[in-house]
This record gives sequence, structure tokens and C-alpha cells, in this order.
Amino acid sequence: MIHLQGLQKSYGGFQAVKGLDLLVPAGELFCFLGPNGAGKTTTIKMITGLVRPDRGSIHIAGLDALASPVEAKRKMGYIPDTPYLYERLTVVEFMRFVGELYHFPREKLAAAVEEQIQVFGLADKRTALLKELSHGMRQRVIYGATLLHDPAVLLVDEPFIGLDPHSIRLIKDLLRERTRRGMTVFMTTHILAIAEEIADRIGIIDRGTLVACGTLDEMRQRPDFGGRLEDMFLQLTMH
Repeated sequence: MIHLQGLQKSYGGFQAVKGLDLLVPAGELFCFLGPNGAGKTTTIKMITGLVRPDRGSIHIAGLDALASPVEAKRKMGYIPDTPYLYERLTVVEFMRFVGELYHFPREKLAAAVEEQIQVFGLADKRTALLKELSHGMRQRVIYGATLLHDPAVLLVDEPFIGLDPHSIRLIKDLLRERTRRGMTVFMTTHILAIAEEIADRIGIIDRGTLVACGTLDEMRQRPDFGGRLEDMFLQLTMH
């Protein structure tokens, strides 16, 4: 569902991503780990089309994302680490706005928005302005709006920053449920315990290079695992 081949990106003399090859199939929750500056966000931005790679190819749901960027974007949902919201819109207005951007059928849009409001516990916030919401509630709105068009691929950059335990549990359960239904989830996180808990496979990137990739059981077979993912992560990314 996500297929990256020879992906490269440099900023001036700094090579952020160095020939990345990666295949994430449909229905997999893939956690992409790495220290700050390792290339995680640059990779996500190349997949979403926000940054164009210097070299390499990107295929999303069978579509060449570089040759057909608009069609590929219709298959995706993207939640950045610091989402932008139109703060003078209400929850319902923002979700409807996002739905119309994706050409969601108007006769079905109201019902779809209401479904997301119920899923994310926003019923008493539907007419609240976004600027009035807490960080956790704003994150719930972002998820609801992003999932409105039921994307085949969901890219999430640091989804648990600043969330309370209830919101973290909601997002974890949601991601697992969506992958069971066939969605591909590509997620970055610095919380290694969550990656161990929910990931089908884990990739570790360091200084632009994928240094480890596999299931947790496969990771445990490595001599550098040391009993915990944290131990292996620190050993692989220690400069």
C-alpha cells in the first residue's frame, strides 16, 4: 500500500534521507522510529507530497504519487505533529470543510460528520469554536476530519504528544481497529512502549538510513535487542 524505492532528500549539504527502500502492505500498522533529525518527518512529507524527493519513487495504493499527486492524495489522510486548524470555525464547520475538500458526496456528508463526532466523543462540542477547545479535543477533531473520507493510507506524525490517558487509549484503539479493516497506518512516535504495544512492524531510521526493520519477534532475534526495544534503539542510534 506504501512502496518507497531509493528515496533520497537533501537540504543543502545535509542528506536527510539516504536511499530509503520500504514496503508497508495494506492492513499494517507500521511504526517509524528514530531520534530527532533522523529523517522521519522528511519521509512522511515526501510520501504526502509536501516535499519532493531528489530521487526515488513513491507508490500509494498502486498509484505513482510523483506522477499522479492529486489522485494519490485522495487515498491518504495526514495528521502532522502540529496540525493547523481554522480556529474561528466550529467543530462541525471544520469537518464539513475538510469533507468538501475531498469531494465527499454532499448528501452523505452530514451523516458522516455526525458519525465522527460520536466516535470521538465530541457531541457536546459540535458548535464550539476550535480556538476554545483543549489540545486533546483539538486532536480528536483532527482525527475525525482526517478519517472522514475513509483513506486507504493514514500517516500520523507523533500522535500522542500532550494527550491524556483517555485520548491515548482512544487513538490506539482506533488505529488498531482501522488496520483490521484494511487501512495502512504509517506512524512516527518517540514513545517506544506504545510502538511495542501496537505496531505490526517497526522500522528504525538513523541519520537518513533504515538501520532495522521487522516485527517485534524478529527484532528480539537480533543480538543487539538486549531484551527491550529501548535498548536496541539506543544502541543503534547512539552517535
